[in-house]
Amino acid sequence: MISLYRPGSGLLHRAPASAKLALLALLAVGLSMVPATPTAVVPVLIVVLAVNLLFVVAGLSLRVLAAAWWRLRWLILLVGAALLLFVNVPAAVVSTGRLVALLLLAELLTRTTSTSALMAVIGRILGPLRRCGVDPDAVALVLSLTLTMVPVVGGFVRAIRDAQDARGVRLGLRSALPLLVRTMRHADEVGEALAARGLAR
Repeated sequence: MISLYRPGSGLLHRAPASAKLALLALLAVGLSMVPATPTAVVPVLIVVLAVNLLFVVAGLSLRVLAAAWWRLRWLILLVGAALLLFVNVPAAVVSTGRLVALLLLAELLTRTTSTSALMAVIGRILGPLRRCGVDPDAVALVLSLTLTMVPVVGGFVRAIRDAQDARGVRLGLRSALPLLVRTMRHADEVGEALAARGLAR
């Protein structure tokens, strides 16, 4: 199973996983409440800049940050262009900024927090739901895998694009097929790894 976690001794590596999850949740809620108006453009851009600075605080290299932005380039272009076409410039900047900030923070979380720590925190949060028949450990596993898969799929996109560039071809939307194949293959590998550990059937 692929994990983006990189051991380190920086401030974010030492911070409790619960605090980092709470920050991600609070930021997601806060950004969702920001109206897509001209007055919100600067605050959202400041949030995006702050998330970038957190990569430096975490002791991660600028290369890691640049790679994270590179993986998001097509998403930024597509979402931004669609909003520019159908809405307006402030809405495009605010909505795209929200998405970028959350995805960068999700990658930062997975790079500074081990999967086991994430699962432990989520399991404790969902513990009271056990009385309702919910398996907190299973839900924690699904959520932690979801967070991990965001940058992993982005890496697949970059690898496919690099392969196309090396062959001098551009397949456009047809690139979705190799991306789907890689993603499904990765899902199978993750399933086999979980089954081998007795975590799935």
